[in-house]
Parts: sequence; structure tokens; C-alpha cells
Amino acid sequence: MILHSSAGLYGADLQLEAIARGLDPERWRALCVLPERGELGDRLEQAGAEVCVHPLAVLRRALFHPAGGLHLAHAVASDRRVLGALARSRGVALVHDNTSVVMSGSAVAKEAGTPHLVHVREIYAGAGGRVAASLWPLLRARLLRADALACISSAVARQFSGSSRARVIRDGLPRAPRPLDRETARAQLGIPPERSAIALVGRVSDWKGQDVLIRALAEVPLVERGAVALMAGDAAPGAEGHRRQLEKLAGRLGVAERVRWLGFRLEVDDVWAAADVAVVPSTRPEPLGLVAMEAAAAGLPVVASAHGGVAEVVSDGQTGLLVPPGDPAALAAAVRVLTDDHETAARMGEAGRRRVQESFGLERMLDELQQLYDELAG
Repeated sequence: MILHSSAGLYGADLQLEAIARGLDPERWRALCVLPERGELGDRLEQAGAEVCVHPLAVLRRALFHPAGGLHLAHAVASDRRVLGALARSRGVALVHDNTSVVMSGSAVAKEAGTPHLVHVREIYAGAGGRVAASLWPLLRARLLRADALACISSAVARQFSGSSRARVIRDGLPRAPRPLDRETARAQLGIPPERSAIALVGRVSDWKGQDVLIRALAEVPLVERGAVALMAGDAAPGAEGHRRQLEKLAGRLGVAERVRWLGFRLEVDDVWAAADVAVVPSTRPEPLGLVAMEAAAAGLPVVASAHGGVAEVVSDGQTGLLVPPGDPAALAAAVRVLTDDHETAARMGEAGRRRVQESFGLERMLDELQQLYDELAG
């Protein structure tokens, strides 16, 4: 039984689909529990999984208050009763939380009498202000009560240093980008031939760095190039106001004409084809960096913030460049280096493609995860 915190089609959602599709049917079959059906539910069923919709207990910022804690406790009790009974009736051999913000996996596993695995796809330092920082010791202790922690990067695993329960199982790239014609892609996205194009793919949020890229566009190196930002992704439900703030920022800085808001796209092959460089300018540490992996697989050099798991994907000076987090000037300078030096950019892009193939293959992730399943379930 795999408990998952959302039903979208972003990083962790696509990893769940890849797991459900790639499990050895002679050994494992996924029973996936989602808080709502969404597009993910259909895709999981197409992948051969069974889908159950239940309002799971999920840790969210909006619950960081006393009443929120009470709500969460009631939700955990409901999950234990309903999902524990389902797990027993279906002979579930293992309860797997696909993200560590699912709060009820331990209770469900205890009710069902099965081992409990938590997939940790988060870095909690700085993730939710002072309240979250004060709660982290409690959350860490709760996570360490699981039978095993599958950490998607060494940066994630360092949160549990000293524990033998944490092991690194890096995510695999769910799909390789399709190569598309560059001129056609640029024309469709309205990018003039003489302009440099910078791709930023991901949720529009207060930490993914869209604001850093917008400020970088106003720096001299990118003003001189007339560089265009390709922003692919939408805001999380309830956070649409942040997109409007970013648009106002672009207007104040005089770069609005050079920002293309592309919205959510299930596939961004045309964005990679049109871009000269990809950026991951997150102001908080990325747990791993699926976007950096996909951009590298498309042959693009990547400029990323020098913290978190993305530094395990981007090798500074070899497959891209690392810059200080939250530094628009440094981001602009690094992008300018790569857009001016096409030979270096191509060399880094090819090195990045090889690195993803060698180190972030999907089959490797599936093998390591199923080995862990086998160990836990005996």
C-alpha cells in the first residue's frame, strides 16, 4: 500500500507513477491511496495499480497552529481505522509513504501489522519558518520510528545522520525528453532568433526562484543579451497570488516583455528545445532536482543554486554551474557565460546527458526500491 500526498503531475507524483508502472508484477503490485483522484489516479490505473481515494492526513503549512494539530490527529485516527482495515483485508505486505508529509503511515502499518517505509523527498531546514523549525525535532523522531527511510539524495539523508534506517535511493528520470527542432520550438514560443532563452520549469512558489530569475533579467549581462525567461509551471492551489506578485516585479524592473509565462505543461520538450540554458535558482535547498535531471537529459547546461540535492545532479564546471542561492547578479553572470560560449555550453550539456544516463536511470531506482521492499517484507 503506497500512501501519497497529492494527485498532481509534478515530481513526486511522476515518481509514484514510475514506481507503479515499473514494479515486478511477480513480486509486487501497488495499491495507491490518494487524497483525491485527479489526473494521477487515471495514470496510476493505466500503469497497473489499484487506486483508493481517501482524505489522507497530510502535513501542510496551513496546519501549523493548535487547531490544525487537532485536525491532523483526527485525520490520522480516521486513516488508521479505514486504511488499516483495507490493508488487512487485501493482505498488504508493506505500507509505503511516498512522501514524508503523509502523517498516518505509521498508524496504518501498525493497525495492519506490516513494516513501514517512508520515502523522504523533502529537506525541512528553512522550509516553514520558526514554527516548522521548532517542530522538526518531533517530526524527525517520528520519521525515525519507521522501519526504513528511502532518501532521494545524500542531502536529504544528512537530516538523519547517524541512523542506519536511512539509505539513499536517488530518483530516476521518469522519461527522457523528446528531441525537437530548435527553430520550430523557438518560433512557437515567440523567441526572436537573436535572443537567448532561459528555461525555469517548476511550481510557481516563493522558493523556486522565479523572482531571482526575474531580477537576473534586469542585470546588465542579460539586458545586453535581451535574454528571455521561459517560466513553465503553475502555482499551487491557494497560492495564485504569488504569480501576480512576480508579474508586478517584472513590470517594475522593466523586464515583463522578456518573461514568457507558459503555465503548467505535462511535457516540456519544446521548452528544452527552445532554451539555451536551464536554471534551478531555488532559494531553499532542493531535495534532489528532477528538473535539473530532465534538462541535462535534453542536453542543456544547468545553472543551479549551490545547495541541497541539486548539487548532486549538477557538477560545477562539468555539467553546469553552481551559484550562491538568491543572488540575481551571480545567476545572470553564469547564464551569460554559457550563452556567450556555445562550445562550453554544448560540452557541459553532453556531459550532463551522460551523467543522467549513468547515475539517474529509472531501472536502477526501481531495483534498489524493490530490494528494500523485499528486505522489509521478508
